[in-house]
Amino acid sequence: MTHIPPPTEELRLLDSELWQLDARRAQLLARRAWLVAALHQAQPAPSAPAPRPVSVAPPRPEASAPRVQNVLLLLGGVLLTIAAMVFTLVSWGHLGIAGRSAVLGAVTLAALAAPVPLLKRGLRSTAESLAGLGLALTVLDAYALHEVALAGTDGTAYTAVASAVLAGVWLGYGLLPGSTALRLPLPAALVAAQLPLLLWALAADAGAHGITAALLVTAALDTAVALRMPSGSVRVVAAVGAYAMGSWGALAAGWLSWTATGPSAAARAAALLLLAATIAVGAAWPGGRTALQGAGDAAAPGRPVVGADQAVGLALAAGLLAVNAVGGTARTVLPDTWTVPAYLACGIALLAVVRAGRLPDALRRGVLWASGAVQALAVLWALPVVGVAVLGPGAWVERAWSGAPADMRAAVTPDLPWPPDATAVPVVLAAVAIVLALAVRDTAWRPRALVGALCLSWATVVSLPAVLELPYTVGLSVYGATTAGALVVAALVSPAATPEPESTPSQSPPPPASHIGLTATLLALVTSLGLALLSLAAQTATLTVLSVSTALFAAAATRPRLAPFAAPAALAHAAALACATGAAVGWTSASTALLVLVVPTAAALLAPRLGAPRTTVPVEATGAAAALLAIGLAVTDPPLLALVLALCGVITAGTAVRPDRRPLGYAATALFVLATWVRLASWDIGTPEAYTLPVTVPALLVGALRRRRDPQASSWTAYGPGLAATLVPSLLAAWGDPGWTRPLLLGTAALVVTLLGARYHLQAPLVLGGSVLALVALHELAPYIAQVAGTLPRWVPPALTGLLLLALGATYEQRLRDARRVRNILTRMH
Repeated sequence: MTHIPPPTEELRLLDSELWQLDARRAQLLARRAWLVAALHQAQPAPSAPAPRPVSVAPPRPEASAPRVQNVLLLLGGVLLTIAAMVFTLVSWGHLGIAGRSAVLGAVTLAALAAPVPLLKRGLRSTAESLAGLGLALTVLDAYALHEVALAGTDGTAYTAVASAVLAGVWLGYGLLPGSTALRLPLPAALVAAQLPLLLWALAADAGAHGITAALLVTAALDTAVALRMPSGSVRVVAAVGAYAMGSWGALAAGWLSWTATGPSAAARAAALLLLAATIAVGAAWPGGRTALQGAGDAAAPGRPVVGADQAVGLALAAGLLAVNAVGGTARTVLPDTWTVPAYLACGIALLAVVRAGRLPDALRRGVLWASGAVQALAVLWALPVVGVAVLGPGAWVERAWSGAPADMRAAVTPDLPWPPDATAVPVVLAAVAIVLALAVRDTAWRPRALVGALCLSWATVVSLPAVLELPYTVGLSVYGATTAGALVVAALVSPAATPEPESTPSQSPPPPASHIGLTATLLALVTSLGLALLSLAAQTATLTVLSVSTALFAAAATRPRLAPFAAPAALAHAAALACATGAAVGWTSASTALLVLVVPTAAALLAPRLGAPRTTVPVEATGAAAALLAIGLAVTDPPLLALVLALCGVITAGTAVRPDRRPLGYAATALFVLATWVRLASWDIGTPEAYTLPVTVPALLVGALRRRRDPQASSWTAYGPGLAATLVPSLLAAWGDPGWTRPLLLGTAALVVTLLGARYHLQAPLVLGGSVLALVALHELAPYIAQVAGTLPRWVPPALTGLLLLALGATYEQRLRDARRVRNILTRMH
């Protein structure tokens, strides 16, 4: 029987066999790998594979076949034309009359006849090239004819006739049944047609007016062709010719109108300008802005030739030309002063034309722009007079109270020249203001027009006294009435006061009335400034004007919307009135400073009652500026300067009582300190404690209050600045004081400060007081130390130094021994 071992023994045997098999497999795999490597090394290296042929795409042509064709045809036509010119100019004399005529005629007819069969065969480009050659040959024919048969005729006249004949020939050639498909003859005929009228005018010596008329008639013909011809190339050439000839003619007509010296010449120039305007209107009219596509009776309407923007531009040009025509005629019969008003009247008349007739929208907008341009230019002409009236009074600052001038023109021109021909300036400004106020009805433009009308009305009134040379007092009255009127307008148009809303991400724009009110307020401020400057010429005028202006702006400040501007203006005029009053009564500038302080006092009292921050801040800023003015006036008198500084401190302290102005308390303290210092300096007091104690005491009180509110506050922050303000200057003075009183008092104070610091555990008093006490003691013992050092032998200092070093070394060694002992104890514990 077969012996079957137990399962444990059988499992051991299986594992042993499997292990042997794995070992044998590993040996066989290693041998196999070695054999494979040996075989690879024995075989020769395979040759590199042959490169595959790469398919190369044919190069992309840089020029297309039609382009190459056109270039070749163009070069051929140019070369043939050059050859014909050389033949005509050089070889012409070697042939007889019959031969010349036969050669040129045959070549020209051949060149003009060849395009017809070429078009039938579909060779359009070749036909165009030969047609161009034929057209060039006709020009050479005309030249040859003049040189042979008509050499004695005038060259300009012959060129005019030849260009007209060539234009007709080319036009007829382009309209033949077999050559209508050619694109070159008709544009060439149009180009030739630009010359006959101009050259005829030059040949006939028609003068500047005749030449200008020839240009404009040519432009009219070009315009008609551009609007009606169906061909696109003809339309482009006609448009270019119309713009070129029309612009040249319009400029020439404008120059003739401006340089005309009599009504006759001005009328002829006006006729030319009106002709140019008619051409522009005809081109811009919608009925003539659509070209016909196709030919014959079955032509259909095509795209517009003149766009809407171009129509507006043409209408603008037409309006300006009409104004120049009528205004230039009126200029020759009116004085020079009324030249600009004459042009302005014509510009305003354009508005009547727009309202009276039913013009298309594009023409209406263009004419409106033309009227606006004329009015804007008239206003620019008037601005120098307004500038002199506004800026000229500034020269009276250096001539204060030197005497009232004779009239307002002398008042505004003490340093500036008066512009010539300024009599009509108020008329121009008033006319434009009336137009803006009455003619502009569009909702979007109406507010801007009203603002412009208000500004122009103000400019009219401001410039009127100087233009009319009104008396000085009358001129001041006009300025004052203008200021009051502007404030009344601002008060009437400003909306009622409403609570200011909180800031929102997006706010609606302010209403138009607010813009008018703001503009009127600013104009009132500017007028009041000019009035104040003008009043500086005389003392009585200055006091009267400043008093009235102060009362006027104070009354306007009762309106909430005007208060942000009127209240500061009232305070500024009051400050100026105080200065003028002090100067009038003979006070010094330092004494006048006390009177000026009334203004910051009034500002401090008025600011809390205004409520709105947009009014409070300007009032307080004006009050602060007045206070600085008072300080500047009092600089020359130290006692009065101290008083002024103290009063400013009182005003600032009163303002700091308000919860939202608490930081001003620091400024009030600084003003009080400065006032004290100035007063002490005026008394010739050199004791530093007199200057430092007024700073130390308030600083220590403020520090104590802060420590009470915030116990965690550092003593250096609370008491450090106050103690250092007195201790440090006193210590410096004590070291230079040979007496014993100051060191004794300073040492006592430092001892008290040190004890208080130790009692309340405060670092700043303890360190500052102890340091000052030690330094004072060192200062007092310094003579005795020096005396003792002088009596000791010279070997004592080195010996003492050696003992000190030995003591330090022993202490260092003791510390090292203690460290080793602790290390050994820790080692044994481990």
